[in-house]
Amino acid sequence: MKIGVFATFMSPLATPRMIRDFGRRAEDMGLDSIWMGEHVALFDKNTFGYPGSKDGRIPVPAGGGMLDVTATFGFLAAVTTKVRFGTGVALVPQRNPIYTAKEMCTLDWLTDGRIDFGIGVGWNKEEVEACGYRWEDRGARCDEFLEVMRRLWTEPVVDFAGKWIKFETCRMDPKPIQKPHVPIIVGGYADAAFRRAVRFGAGWYGFNRDPAATKEMLGRLDAAFAKAGRTRGADFQIIITPPVSMPIDAMREYAELGVDRLVVNLGSQRPERVGPRMAEIESLVKLAA
Repeated sequence: MKIGVFATFMSPLATPRMIRDFGRRAEDMGLDSIWMGEHVALFDKNTFGYPGSKDGRIPVPAGGGMLDVTATFGFLAAVTTKVRFGTGVALVPQRNPIYTAKEMCTLDWLTDGRIDFGIGVGWNKEEVEACGYRWEDRGARCDEFLEVMRRLWTEPVVDFAGKWIKFETCRMDPKPIQKPHVPIIVGGYADAAFRRAVRFGAGWYGFNRDPAATKEMLGRLDAAFAKAGRTRGADFQIIITPPVSMPIDAMREYAELGVDRLVVNLGSQRPERVGPRMAEIESLVKLAA
């Protein structure tokens, strides 16, 4: 089982120096990957609460915000050579798919194939609508956008006529280094998310899942494969971020479930807490080796 870290960088704590040093340390200690969440804007009032916290709010430092995923991964790529980068998750239904396809294949090109494109439909209604899209049809739109991106990554010339996207004789280069394209890792726990993982995914990503919940989700994933007349292959990656409170010595339970990559949550980015947490994660890397 490979070990990564989930570390959504937030200002003002995530300075350029902090991110550079973090990336180098992650690579030196043998981490497989660094994953970042995504929100382009936050709102004082939300229709639905953030599912990753008890109070429904994203734990952002006062006066701070979440850094952009694409720019941050480009910055990290310049100071590393081996560690992979994963979006956990990119909010596809509120993104322009042409720009997103270009960003991801460019990152893949510049990192020599070190990008995993984790995707989801999102939980923040206000954010989706602020980006110019409807909340209610985000699932169907996500599927269409993924199809657009997949074709742009793999075909020399693309004609596309969908509900939201239409174009003719479109070319996008450079193509991704990874083949057939940047791996799409599908996140989410609804039946539609599992169907999406079967259709588009090179893997499934579960966030804040303990071993019991992971086992339940894998059962539902396998049922979705069976309904599509397929079985989950050995090359289909299972990627899990455990609850931040889970003890390091409990992590081996995930390996017994067949989890391929465990992406441990860094938690607080305060300098006095990053060091001890990274030491804990390094001990897990050694245990998994």
